Amino acid sequence: MIQEFKDFIAKGNVMDMAVGIIIGAAFTAIVTSLVGDLINPIIALFTGGIDFSGWFYHLSDSDCASVAACQEAGAPVFAIGNFIMAIINFLIISFVVFLLVKMVNRIKEAAEKKEKEAAAAEPAGPTELEILMEIRDSLKR
Repeated sequence: MIQEFKDFIAKGNVMDMAVGIIIGAAFTAIVTSLVGDLINPIIALFTGGIDFSGWFYHLSDSDCASVAACQEAGAPVFAIGNFIMAIINFLIISFVVFLLVKMVNRIKEAAEKKEKEAAAAEPAGPTELEILMEIRDSLKR
């Protein structure tokens, strides 16, 4: 059983997946920072600094000043503003990831195009048939 586990772990696709998850986690931090620290402030300039996270309905008789205060008091709260901000952040992050994937695909296509051009520019060597005919002709002499 231990040997089967070693074989499973040693397979390339498992290692590739592990590396992908690690890189994905690091990339998530970068994209989250990009959205939170750079894009959201620009959006706030155009929307007049509207912050939806303060939009909530408390579902009890207690009067809370914020979502955090309601949650700290243990009062049920319908935090619609946090949900709206999560949707907005998701859309922004999705768009940023889309742009990054599009950029990477362009770079890959350009590299593939250069490889194809380089392969086409190389002179083609003799075919197998031509080599065999040359050997036959040499042997006849």
